[in-house]
Amino acid sequence: MRILFLCVANSARSQMAEGLARHMLGDGAVVASAGSNPTRLNPYAIEAMREKGIDITGHASKSVQDFKAEDFDYVVTLCAEEVCPFLPGSVKRLHWAIDDPASDDPGISPEEMRARFSRARDQIEARLKIFMALQDLPEGPASQEFHASVRVNDLPSSVRFYAWLLNTWPKDWTHRFATFIRPDLNLNFVLLVSDGKQLGGDTLYHLGIEVADRDAVVDAYERARTFGAHVEKPPRSTWRGTPLHELWLRDPDGTLIEIYARMTDADLVAMPADKEPVFLVPGTEPVTA
Repeated sequence: MRILFLCVANSARSQMAEGLARHMLGDGAVVASAGSNPTRLNPYAIEAMREKGIDITGHASKSVQDFKAEDFDYVVTLCAEEVCPFLPGSVKRLHWAIDDPASDDPGISPEEMRARFSRARDQIEARLKIFMALQDLPEGPASQEFHASVRVNDLPSSVRFYAWLLNTWPKDWTHRFATFIRPDLNLNFVLLVSDGKQLGGDTLYHLGIEVADRDAVVDAYERARTFGAHVEKPPRSTWRGTPLHELWLRDPDGTLIEIYARMTDADLVAMPADKEPVFLVPGTEPVTA
């Protein structure tokens, strides 16, 4: 991986980003920083990085004109209110707006200046952690529709609000729910009357992704296992309620995710008399005593 961080002076934000990225990404990464108006390495940046056990005293401010876009996979600009440097060429560009911690204001005490640099450093570090989490991301299931169910306290008021927000009337509604469909957005959005139960538990509150068919649900299961996602319920065909082929995952914060495919006429004909779920992957059936 090759990454270049840019700001104006290449004295604070981009220098800290360079030090953090080199430390976090390891020896296999090529990391550099530059500025459109390079000056000198800010002593407060050195101090802030030393608090993390990272030594950037060997860094020096460099001009963006000394670099070529083709030498990098990513160019990350860190300017907030200033005009960011631009490196011409074909490269993936990211923009992380970080307020400049440096200031010539004599009214800012050294303690406050240290706090400003620490805050900028920590914001850059948090963004780098997300950047790292997005690397080597395997391909997910091919979705045809995005579904979300949320609970509301006042169904008429919420229906009015979301009809305005989504610019469409609900497709249908009862005293308990309202369903909005936007095919152009691949959106299926449901409002549910709040039932007082814990979110993400034994309720209809969840997110959902529709895939093409039964085989796509099984494929999503295999992809989820490879990725390391938590499988709440393995893939199965279920005829109770809305007939679906479905897989349930749980995200890192506990929210349920349903990956589903609508049944064909042939699937409906094959419904067992007891309507009990049929598990689609051998060995995933629950063990009963």
